[in-house]
Amino acid sequence: MVGPRDLAWLLAALALVLIPHASRAPLWLTGLTLCLYGWRVYFTLNRGPLPSRWLLVGVAVVGMIGVWIEGRTLFGRSAGVMLLLLFSGLKLLETRTHRDAAVAVFLGYFLVITNFLSTQSIPTAATMGVSVFMLTTSLVGFSAPQRAFRANARTAGLVLLHAVPAALVLFLLFPRVQGPLWGLPQDAHTGVSGLSDTMAPGNLSKLVLSDAIAFRAAFEGEPPPHRQLYWRGPVLWDFDGRTWKAGWGITGEHEPVQDGSPRYRYSVVLEPHQREWLFSLESPATLPERARFTADGTIVAQGPVRSRVRYEIESIAVAEHNAEESPAMLRRAMRLPLGSSPRARALGGEWRANGASPEQVVERGIEFLRAGRYVYTLEPALLGEHAVDDFLFGTKEGFCEHFASAFVFLMRAAGVPARVVMGYQGGEANTFDRIITVRQSDAHAWTEVFLAGRGWMRIDPTAASNPRRVDNGLAGALPNATPLPYLTRTDLEWLRGLRHRWEAVAHQWNVWVLGYNADRQRDVLSFVGIPDADWRELTAALFTVLGVITAGLLAWSLRRLARPDPVQAAWRSFCRKLAARGLERAPHEGPRDYSTRAARALPGARSAILRIGALYIRLRYGERPATARVAELRRLVRELRLT
Repeated sequence: MVGPRDLAWLLAALALVLIPHASRAPLWLTGLTLCLYGWRVYFTLNRGPLPSRWLLVGVAVVGMIGVWIEGRTLFGRSAGVMLLLLFSGLKLLETRTHRDAAVAVFLGYFLVITNFLSTQSIPTAATMGVSVFMLTTSLVGFSAPQRAFRANARTAGLVLLHAVPAALVLFLLFPRVQGPLWGLPQDAHTGVSGLSDTMAPGNLSKLVLSDAIAFRAAFEGEPPPHRQLYWRGPVLWDFDGRTWKAGWGITGEHEPVQDGSPRYRYSVVLEPHQREWLFSLESPATLPERARFTADGTIVAQGPVRSRVRYEIESIAVAEHNAEESPAMLRRAMRLPLGSSPRARALGGEWRANGASPEQVVERGIEFLRAGRYVYTLEPALLGEHAVDDFLFGTKEGFCEHFASAFVFLMRAAGVPARVVMGYQGGEANTFDRIITVRQSDAHAWTEVFLAGRGWMRIDPTAASNPRRVDNGLAGALPNATPLPYLTRTDLEWLRGLRHRWEAVAHQWNVWVLGYNADRQRDVLSFVGIPDADWRELTAALFTVLGVITAGLLAWSLRRLARPDPVQAAWRSFCRKLAARGLERAPHEGPRDYSTRAARALPGARSAILRIGALYIRLRYGERPATARVAELRRLVRELRLT
């Protein structure tokens, strides 16, 4: 039978494995599994008979029906994980022998793996590492039930420690594929939704209430000032009176301005956001691998970013680019919906009728917003049919999308091509690793106007009305009473310090563990002299290194086995001394009989002989040999005088 000690340890290990699943599994399934665990504890404490097999089959059928109702299938990832949870409780209820308990342990190992199908974060990895240790300790305990628990835990630790080199080699050399394997983990396809390809009043003000990380950027050298951190994303061209849309993205060439402006090289670790675009500082001078420029300067990947990606890029700190633009795109940047916001349309027409140049029109637009006493707020009033008029001449309160939308409308009405750019502005520099973390709360919208001879020029209408937004970030621009995401608050320095430490560790985990993709593997192998290795070379290297590790561990084990036993060596020396006096040990003679016969034959050394025999029996067949006891045996044998 399985002892209470080992069973309790197994139950604790399975419960620890169950905790992460509890947040994803249906509540009824988690409760049922915990009830099965508790039922097994009840039977153990009361020493009662375990439930019959037919009762367990009935519970299994009911649970499977519940799983089928939940997802209309018994197959697939989610249904399979739910069934494993249920079966872990049922297996415990039929565990009677050590063999049954070992099967329950291996079921626990499978449940450990299934946690990584959903998330691969540091807390999950740490929790599952503890679970594996506890399960391995249980497995050792079932093989040695009479052994001390501390000894079993030590053996489990040594077994896992021996597996570390092989695990490390598998991690480094196993051929990598692009993207999550088989679409795993689950969170690879359920990343936090960020910017979309449309913008309407209220979109960004809702997004900035999220603390979620959009991406992290690590600069080679000193990063740009905070007010220059404009992380460019999708460009919006088409307006229906309320909503801006990106439209199609035509592949084009992007020519960065060459005017001696500072250049910045940096790497970006982008979180999955289910869209194609990649973010970069204005104006990008290089293109990441497997990416392309669109005609409006947006960097897009080959497909939606469904897993965390890392790319390197170089940018030039300028607010102007693409001095040439096609007439078709300029006409597109002048379109306005018929009958929309007549007051704003009339104001722009007035600026144009006065003969102002495009540069003067831009200056008038900026001055109009600066002098209008507009309020920057996360909770603006609702806008009516003519959204731009309502904002400019009515409510006069809004978020960055209100300012950007109104400014582009005015510019187009005045005959200046303009468009909306969405992205992020700012970011928080980590005090420990100097990496800039950009959150969804840094989402921002600004504008670009086309000026002949200069190209597309960045204009931030929000900064014109509220400069603190680009100088101090969101928290510094909004009133103190505005509810903000907890991690963006500036009055909790202790929280910021803890967060910086954690994010520094999480970034290294993302880059070197979760971000260890085919490109990073190629870089590592090139560093050790294996450039451009394909899957055949990787497989050959993998099995070669694993073979060397196996041979080394085998040699080490054989050496330990071949190492002379000091207790046995002392006994053999004792036997040789007696044999020299004609008292050779018979093949069938045990140590007690042999020492008794020798004591009778040599009465002068009787006490010493019997003492050596008793101590040898205790060390050989009883307690674990202690160093002091072994030394005492060797001393007694060495000092034995047979006269």
